[in-house]
Amino acid sequence: MCADEDATAALAAQLARQPGLRGAYLTLHGNLGAGKTTLVRHLLRALGITGRIKSPTYAVVEPHEAPDGLAIWHFDFYRFDDPREWEDAGFRDIFASPGLKLAEWPDKAAGLAPPADLQIALEALGETERRITLTAGTALGRGLLAELAA
Repeated sequence: MCADEDATAALAAQLARQPGLRGAYLTLHGNLGAGKTTLVRHLLRALGITGRIKSPTYAVVEPHEAPDGLAIWHFDFYRFDDPREWEDAGFRDIFASPGLKLAEWPDKAAGLAPPADLQIALEALGETERRITLTAGTALGRGLLAELAA
């Protein structure tokens, strides 16, 4: 699927309408500048998050709460280097709790995080055009893909 920013926002809105998203773990893959954080921002906006949405590049995780009470955690593992951080930061507890988890650079936490329900690969094809590929990794992810295709 190729997308400009409007199409990316439309995909995020479509994802936000999926009931299964409330308990999903989505991973975002792509090079620097591929649009991972942009997609997350559109998704958070579609879920009702207002105010400034900042990238968790330095904090590693940014928590959010949607107006309907949905807990959302946005991870950016780009600077994640030490597996002990996983335990020290309480990430195991976060992943065990209900809510939506979104992770950029998930390969940096490989072996620590659970399998992704939905992997979202973004590839920059030009200044504004992106190829976005969605791959299900679990039954929940397959359900999300089926709903998106319907």
